[in-house]
Amino acid sequence: MSPVDYYLQRDLPRLNVDVVEDGNKPKRGFEGCIIGKDITFKADSIASYFFVSWNPTVHDALLVAASAEFCDRNQRRPSNGWGREFNLRIPVHEPGLWSSKPVSDALHDALRFLTGDRWDITFYARKKHKEPPPQILMELGRPVSAVIPYSDGLDSRAVAGLMGKKLGDGLVRVRLGTGGIDKKSRKKEPFMAVPYSVKTREHTPEPSARIRGFKFTLLSGLAAYLAKADTVFIPESGQGALGPTIVPVGQAYTDYRNHPLFTAKMETLLRRLLGYKVHFVFPQLWNTKGETLRMYMEECDIAPSRLVNTKSCWQGSRQVSINGSSRQCGICAACMLRRMSLHAAGVAEPSGNYVWEKLNTVTLEAGASQEFRRDKITPAMREYAIAGALHMDHLAALRHSPANSALISLSTFQLSQTLGLPPAIVRVHLDRLLAQHEKEWKEFMCSLGPTSFLAEWAVHGYDHAA
Repeated sequence: MSPVDYYLQRDLPRLNVDVVEDGNKPKRGFEGCIIGKDITFKADSIASYFFVSWNPTVHDALLVAASAEFCDRNQRRPSNGWGREFNLRIPVHEPGLWSSKPVSDALHDALRFLTGDRWDITFYARKKHKEPPPQILMELGRPVSAVIPYSDGLDSRAVAGLMGKKLGDGLVRVRLGTGGIDKKSRKKEPFMAVPYSVKTREHTPEPSARIRGFKFTLLSGLAAYLAKADTVFIPESGQGALGPTIVPVGQAYTDYRNHPLFTAKMETLLRRLLGYKVHFVFPQLWNTKGETLRMYMEECDIAPSRLVNTKSCWQGSRQVSINGSSRQCGICAACMLRRMSLHAAGVAEPSGNYVWEKLNTVTLEAGASQEFRRDKITPAMREYAIAGALHMDHLAALRHSPANSALISLSTFQLSQTLGLPPAIVRVHLDRLLAQHEKEWKEFMCSLGPTSFLAEWAVHGYDHAA
């Protein structure tokens, strides 16, 4: 039984979705997802993808990604399980292509593997062909060797800088947000924003957001195809790419969002759909985030101040704003990895970047900014913080636990098969990565002192902390 099948054994919550063009009704028994209302394509952003010529297959792929995101966000996972079941109908320009066995199998395989859900997607012909965007941007004017998905995060900035130093103008960024981009620049550069938005009908959308891996990987692969590049650099460092697969969280299905196993499946989908080979490469797979940051500062002569204005936090602005100003929480797994990595790279960060300004306090509550309302420190937020700290700690202890040897062996086998490397070589790289993470985590914990609430959690675990 595959890991995915394990999570799909029971009766699952089901959502039937019919994506329809505006003015059309959904099929009976299906919830309608209306193009133009529930899924909206942004004129400037969509034009930034079709900067040479219109391509209906690529537009259909964007609609497929948006439709899958609509399903993922609007069907909550069960409280006592993981999997869900989606029956999804999508109108496309080329239903024959999308329904063909090679393309359909690759699409279902990628989505099922990534999300841990059961998908049944059917395609039908659009009633109206999508009109090309009103503005087709200029050509790039230079050969493109590679593209890189680019957000406001530390890994994005560092790896884009390192790869940009080697490739110069041959590297193109695929923006996953619009932070720090003025409107004038947005109109001149390709791939300057996610070209669509998806409406959430649920008051509280499903938080696991596994579909984001499909969304961002597909956008990057499509950008490589349109720019005639054959390589996509995935900027994730080792802990972010491999950590979630070797230190699973509770009863959750393994998180493969940034793992080579998943990107290999996306390579297959893109090749079958577009007839074009795109290779996803992880330049920093065997390095920690701290090592990546130090490498970026040294090789690109970057001042530490260039790193502290990035964002890593998973929390929404509503949960972690102070006096109307958004901050990073400072205690989720992403923030914990960020703070440890900046410490390892020798970068001092202003405490005001975070709601939790201090991590060396005896209690969790005492570490939060005095201006942060204490009623917002909910049991759920506390559990979130505990999970983040224990993930870092468990990853640091992984090499020393006989109980975890099977997880390391499985990860070694998966990476060997996917990367085409001998298992012995993979194991050497993986052991070194885990040892370096352990070193950085211990040094970070020592810097906080023995009375820190984080030290207490690491020693006594979840039950004591709760």
